[in-house]
Amino acid sequence: MYINYLLQRRKEQSQLKIIEKYNSISLIIRIICGLVIGAILGVLFKDLPVFPLLGNLFVGALKAVAPVLVFVLVISALAQGNDKLDRRFGLVILLYMVSTLLASFVAVVGSFLFPQTIKLAEVAEAETIPTGVLEVLSNLLLNMVANPVGALLEGRYIGILFWAVIFGLAAKKLAADATKKMMEDISNIVSQAVRWIINLAPFGILGLVYTNVSTNGLSIFTDYGKLLVLLVGCMLAVALIVDPLLAAITLRTNPYPLVLRCLKESGVTAFFTRSSAANIPVNMELCEKLGMDKEMYAVSIPLGATINMDGAAITIAVMSLAAANTMGIKVSFATALILAFISTLAACGASGVAGGSLLLIPMACSLFGVNADVAMQVVAVGFIIGVVQDSVETALNSSGDVMFAATAEYAKWKKDGKSLPTFLGGTTKVDI
Repeated sequence: MYINYLLQRRKEQSQLKIIEKYNSISLIIRIICGLVIGAILGVLFKDLPVFPLLGNLFVGALKAVAPVLVFVLVISALAQGNDKLDRRFGLVILLYMVSTLLASFVAVVGSFLFPQTIKLAEVAEAETIPTGVLEVLSNLLLNMVANPVGALLEGRYIGILFWAVIFGLAAKKLAADATKKMMEDISNIVSQAVRWIINLAPFGILGLVYTNVSTNGLSIFTDYGKLLVLLVGCMLAVALIVDPLLAAITLRTNPYPLVLRCLKESGVTAFFTRSSAANIPVNMELCEKLGMDKEMYAVSIPLGATINMDGAAITIAVMSLAAANTMGIKVSFATALILAFISTLAACGASGVAGGSLLLIPMACSLFGVNADVAMQVVAVGFIIGVVQDSVETALNSSGDVMFAATAEYAKWKKDGKSLPTFLGGTTKVDI
């Protein structure tokens, strides 16, 4: 019996050493390993059901816990807050909106410099297709006041955020200190559960990459390559030029260490999960590492997942102008600029519409007189190239959420006389 006990203890210690070794390796390195292994397996083996299951389990776990995390974090932050959102919150909203508008302008300019036509596919089907900006905004408002329990179950973040703010403000006014402490404990418990899930991201990304490589191959690059290059090019221009410029103007320092870190730690996982909602826990974790005020990012990150939609604005503008070119419709630059404003407003409501940005294309196409049948064929093309387009779009949106939230936070640091983090040239140490 004693020998069996020693053998069992030795086995447990070996397992613990393996876990410790795994945790000692940088998460990014582990993710890259998962990416490479998944791609190799996807090329060599086409039908291994265990790997798609890993990807589905990872995304499913994130999507399941993210609504609860956002709900409890926002309530806890507001209940215990001391009006600390101040000007940072207004600056975050301004940066989100200006960035989305500039992304639309980049898409318009790119479409005029490199005009695209589309090889039309089958007509896509959708239950609900918005016909105007007012309908998009109406859907947005209705989703805000939807049943909060239903919003949690279905992962509708506009409703989750709205009711969390209402409950948080009410708790701040009425709840006892013990109740507020309990809310903080619940928030910490859910946050820890999220950290455990994120720690398993390499296995999930291995499964997601395997599924994409084994199923889709590289055909999308040959059929719609030029259109895809324009979309991705516009998104990269926004991620690497426009957004850093906004951060540089705000902070008056070189923003690229922050930009690249957000792309590396938020953009990479968002690229593979293809869900800003699923990436909210990742962004929360990154904000904590960046030394940000939890009361601030607990509200600004979920808000960014709703209104910071650079990638969606680019997709709407580029695809709509491509549809007009395909139909031989001459679009003036002035009309295209109007499209940029419409794309900005529509993109902010994309999370409130089933199908996201793609189903807002018919609404934008109506500005040029493109009929609904042709517009929905353009949507179908969007679904075909979505394997890449949607991944890059999500990476741009999600990494921008953290970057602009951090920009507003660090701008407040400078105003208060506090030094910037060391990786931005200051002296304040953060977890890098």
